Amino acid sequence: MRAVIQRVTEANVKIDGETVGQIGQGFLVLIGVEEGDGEADFKYMATKVPNLRIFEDEAGKMNRSLVDVGGQILAVSQFTLFGDARSSRRPSFIQAARPETANLMYERLVEHWREMGIHVETGRFGADMKVSLVNDGPVTIMMDSHKLF
Repeated sequence: MRAVIQRVTEANVKIDGETVGQIGQGFLVLIGVEEGDGEADFKYMATKVPNLRIFEDEAGKMNRSLVDVGGQILAVSQFTLFGDARSSRRPSFIQAARPETANLMYERLVEHWREMGIHVETGRFGADMKVSLVNDGPVTIMMDSHKLF
């Protein structure tokens, strides 16, 4: 499983011109699920993302988590995180999980974060979405449950 986490002051996602998800301070999390991802991958992302310490403390050091600052999450599914363009100019998406599998994992993550008490907004799985954000910092972190980077 892969995630791109952007620390934001605000973010939203629109479908056909209608805002379907919007947050203030927090994380925009783009989520991709890989074929073969399982429980260990879910647990890694479910706990690592909200506890990632990339908000500043009083000393200006990135030492606080989303949980610490009471931030929100805008979670957007993005199978293209598994696009492989190493051997051609047209990316291959063969590593991405099938939509039905990916959607289940995506929905589980969202539900887990909500159960933690985090306000989570979402896009719509499989839809053509327009995402807007104000990246705070800018701070952008890439994570992979297989720790490839």
